[in-house]
Amino acid sequence: MSRQNASAPSETQPLPAAPGPAPRDDSVVLVGLMGAGKTTIGRRIAARLGMKFIDADVEIERAAGCSIADLFAQYGEPEFRKGEHRVIRRILDGPPVVLATGGGAFMDPATRAIVRERATSVWLRCPLPVLVRRVQGRGHRPLLNAGEPRDVLARLMEIRHPIYAEADITVDCGEESVEQSAATVVNALALGGQPRLVPVMLERWRYDVTIGEDLLRHADVLLSPILPQKRVVVVTDSTVEALHLPRLLQGLANGGIEARTIVVPPGERSKTLAEYGRVTGLLLEAGIERGTTVIALGGGVVGDLAGFVAATTMRGLPFVQIPTTLLSQVDSSVGGKTGINTPFGKNLLGAFHQPLAVLADTATLATLPAREIRAGYAEIVKAGLIGDAALFAWCETHGRAVLDGEADIQAEAVRRACAFKAAVVGDDEREERKSDGRALLNLGHTFGHALEAELGYDGRLLHGEAVSIGLRLAFVTSARMGLCDEADVDRVTGHLDSLGLPAHLRDLPWRFSAERLIAHMQRDKKMRDGRLSFVLVRGIGQAFTCRDVPDGLVREILLAEGCAP
Repeated sequence: MSRQNASAPSETQPLPAAPGPAPRDDSVVLVGLMGAGKTTIGRRIAARLGMKFIDADVEIERAAGCSIADLFAQYGEPEFRKGEHRVIRRILDGPPVVLATGGGAFMDPATRAIVRERATSVWLRCPLPVLVRRVQGRGHRPLLNAGEPRDVLARLMEIRHPIYAEADITVDCGEESVEQSAATVVNALALGGQPRLVPVMLERWRYDVTIGEDLLRHADVLLSPILPQKRVVVVTDSTVEALHLPRLLQGLANGGIEARTIVVPPGERSKTLAEYGRVTGLLLEAGIERGTTVIALGGGVVGDLAGFVAATTMRGLPFVQIPTTLLSQVDSSVGGKTGINTPFGKNLLGAFHQPLAVLADTATLATLPAREIRAGYAEIVKAGLIGDAALFAWCETHGRAVLDGEADIQAEAVRRACAFKAAVVGDDEREERKSDGRALLNLGHTFGHALEAELGYDGRLLHGEAVSIGLRLAFVTSARMGLCDEADVDRVTGHLDSLGLPAHLRDLPWRFSAERLIAHMQRDKKMRDGRLSFVLVRGIGQAFTCRDVPDGLVREILLAEGCAP
């Protein structure tokens, strides 16, 4: 069962549970440190689900005929854990219940195994100051007698949090009311064990990429806990509007979230100053406030435009990405880059603006043409070629299944690519390193952007198709400079060819000029000190930045690919 993450709502009104939760066929086991509220929240969860509530510590004391503190004193912790395991096993052998466990129960491997086998585990994660305040005066807790409560809890967090993180669901509980926290847990349970979670950890920001099917219908569950106010504006394009907007609006309405919609034309023609001005005007006309969240529902174009609108309107509005194409799910929706195009190049006006969350609903991929899926797949391949040779090997094994629409394989592909990008972005959020860092994500882009620019970003060549050709040309350039083996070029080319992705310029129905393509490269925003910047490779999974590529070599390669001079 895969893990989820949720946060308790910040509104004073509790988040309503999903209507009429069906009876569960497994138990719900609450884990977390002392003071997290497992007993009080557990009782409310049980009442909402119509299930029996059991406190494991109470059952242990009843069976032993003495307190937990006495058991620790008489037998020591190792023997206590064995007895605790027997009690929890007995409870989970019975009908489904909501079970609150002691803080150390989940640390025992045998107990963790039985919980994983027979229940859904929920970690109630709570900040240290709140825990300290709640446990003051609890002398009956044996572990608290080992020192100052703050020091004891801090040590326990360091030891236990990595294990608690193995729980199926994580719910953040701090200053929220018991009702709010219980509602968040119940709604997270309603999603089941389907979504995959990729955390994006930045120096001053954190958000999750949630990946799974039918997330639009559960938008209230996933977004209510993090929205500053229950008011959003959805920016989408006319194609996505017909396909997916009704489900999103219904999902938002289920949680009482007021939503307005702004529709833009599909394709790169929306990434212009004119359309940016129109959208910001509509936002301001709607009387938005600084807590109003902009939701981007669509592919990379919608995400880039809506993100730039959110970044600049009222000096910054909250922002949520809901990407509906494979390309945007694995690439543009993660990392906070936003922007629009100019006649001088792609994304030359933009800003870094990190989202509150990314919801990658893989059900939307079923509505995409095969060509769009292939174009998105190129970005997954790119991630492996940059720094994850195992991911590229995974692509060689599972690439066909991704393109054929096997839902679980597609979700895993999105997870792997997002996890790779999250790690790169977390290490260099604003692409400030002079070499390597986030710039590595531009593998294939120097060639690819030049092709797109030459065609005027008119949609004849999809971004992923341009990247696919650029990936091979980056390997060709690396091999010509003696940096990687020709065998690597052949392996990459063979994989792209086998799945019908363009790998050669001759695969395209247009003839290009080498001089014009180089001129586009020289206007690219990755230029530094007047020199072209390339991402090259020393092998598969071994990318690096390079500014020592001779213009003459680039020209030779383009001419060899069939370009006119």
